[in-house]
Amino acid sequence: MTEIIRGAWLGPEGLEAVLEQDLQRRGVTVDRWHGQLALSSQPSVFSPWALDVWEEPELVTIPSIKGAAKILRGRQRNWSLYAADFFRRAALIESNLPPIKAALLTFPTAAPTAPLGAWTLLSPETMLFSARKSSPFINGAPKFVENRTGPPSRAYLKLWEACTLLRRWPQPGETCLDLGATPGGWTWAIAELGADVTAIDRAPLDPAVAAMPHVQFQQGSAFGLEPSSFPEVDWVFSDIIAYPARLLALARRWIESGRTKNMVLTVKFQGETDHETVTAFEAIPGGSLRHLAHNKHELTFFWSQAEAASATAV
Repeated sequence: MTEIIRGAWLGPEGLEAVLEQDLQRRGVTVDRWHGQLALSSQPSVFSPWALDVWEEPELVTIPSIKGAAKILRGRQRNWSLYAADFFRRAALIESNLPPIKAALLTFPTAAPTAPLGAWTLLSPETMLFSARKSSPFINGAPKFVENRTGPPSRAYLKLWEACTLLRRWPQPGETCLDLGATPGGWTWAIAELGADVTAIDRAPLDPAVAAMPHVQFQQGSAFGLEPSSFPEVDWVFSDIIAYPARLLALARRWIESGRTKNMVLTVKFQGETDHETVTAFEAIPGGSLRHLAHNKHELTFFWSQAEAASATAV
């Protein structure tokens, strides 16, 4: 077998080129694509644009369907299939593996911690697999029991996914700001948790959300708001549409003010991807970026005061 694969990244549908650009900036050349899976002879590195990073990819020739399953079972119990080709053969191998419980998640719940590997068939006789991967979910995509009546938009699923991966979410009695909140999908999700949330936007909230307990509305611009005009809050959230560089300035202003303990912001890109601003977000101590399964041409920025303190103390 002459092909060498040391790195594998599962790209979001329609954003494969963005992932490849980001990997190039990190010194990685994509040798070829297998469906949405970017393959390279260079080692796996983190990319925020990957739904899932296969951290220890291995390439093997399989003797048979049962032989392929035996190889995987010999490493660990739980395996998730990424099927890009050879679907019938892959399904037969999968049927010889222990079943994975893929029940819908009921939020709030933390992401699973049980080891989960990933595998795929590159040819009928060639299997690529990794016992370790970055996402705890099958192909990087959690699936929730959705609420189709309460929230005014499906944007709440991004907040659910973010908090599930973070393994933390607003608690009853905690104070939150939702910047650029209208129509109120994130405000609804926060209030449903029992936390107190002040929604800020120039346009009014959906009336049903505005009437919820724990919700206050303040009309105004999220970018014109001075952190010093608020007492310290536990969380700052934002799913606002804004140029990434402008959102970066907003994030820095809140972090430097010391007025929030946690931030979850959606960084939205219009047209070309602003990779320079991605790099600037990544450089913030205590922060991280990730493309969520419910994101579009977006990344989600996570920051916590506690993690920033740990990073600067090292």
